[in-house]
Amino acid sequence: MTQKKVILTGDRPTGPLHLGHFVGSLVNRVKMQDECTQFVMIADMQALTDHASEPELIKKNILEVAFDYLAVGIDPKKTTIFLQSLIPEISELTMYYLNLVTWNRLKHNPTVKQEIKQKNFQDSVPAGFMIYPVSQAADITAFKADLVPVGDDQLPMIEQTNEIVRKFNRIYKANVLVEAKGVVPQIARLPGIDGNAKMSKTLKNAIYLKDEIDVLKKKVMSMYTDPTHLKIEDPGKVEGNPVFTYLDAFDPDKQKVQEMKDHYSKGGLGDVVCKKRLLEVLDSFLTPIREKRKEYEKDPKHVLDLIYSGSKDAKIVAAKTLKEVKDVMHMY
Repeated sequence: MTQKKVILTGDRPTGPLHLGHFVGSLVNRVKMQDECTQFVMIADMQALTDHASEPELIKKNILEVAFDYLAVGIDPKKTTIFLQSLIPEISELTMYYLNLVTWNRLKHNPTVKQEIKQKNFQDSVPAGFMIYPVSQAADITAFKADLVPVGDDQLPMIEQTNEIVRKFNRIYKANVLVEAKGVVPQIARLPGIDGNAKMSKTLKNAIYLKDEIDVLKKKVMSMYTDPTHLKIEDPGKVEGNPVFTYLDAFDPDKQKVQEMKDHYSKGGLGDVVCKKRLLEVLDSFLTPIREKRKEYEKDPKHVLDLIYSGSKDAKIVAAKTLKEVKDVMHMY
């Protein structure tokens, strides 16, 4: 019998989840939970690497993220949902792995460099933020994950994890740790409503899974389109136009989307018509998620109990890995 693949994935609780999270990983998590052993982490400790002064924000959003997980169909009977700070074994693994990575290597991690620029840290980068690729390596290896659903911008993190895995196994002459493979979705990244290349809570350009229709309408109707498409009769650009990117991702009527693209490209189709179609599509998509989410919001204690129960199960798995690591390091 072939052993099930193990998946580790997660999100930082700095706010509720958005459509970028859905196409980037949530849709894969829902599909893969029936085929694999899946662990989904609420990364509250990693969230502190750039929100250390806002612990109440992190605390509040633990439940927000959990509500979103459950509302999109992540099933706690199939998937182990856990809280990072309840698994101290991850922190201990991080300490051991830090000795296998150079500071220079961390500084040149493309994802870290991009996020430092995006967050405008300049010379005030928290040390915890600089080492979070190592922390992520601990997250992944603690559960011996084979697969990690990520956006393409996170692939350097998987590469760094595998470097640590190979170095650890070589130094300690044991195949204790497992290399992971990043699973990039068909739509690797969803642009922000402002036309920015990435939808992000930080950039305030996101459509959230919990957004009510009035909020959704305001965001959709304000979306960036083709700035050269000044008149309805003007030909418009489809490529790089967020409205059409979203329609590609969420509109089930692919033929209609293609007809709209053709019409828009040759002229005669206005941005407002396209946005109204997108609003209809997104509202249809989000309505069942919103309704299911509201049911979970009625009983937050039940959701917290699910997180605590999942964390107990996750701790058992991480503790087993930590023991194996310490055994080959002769740390006992």
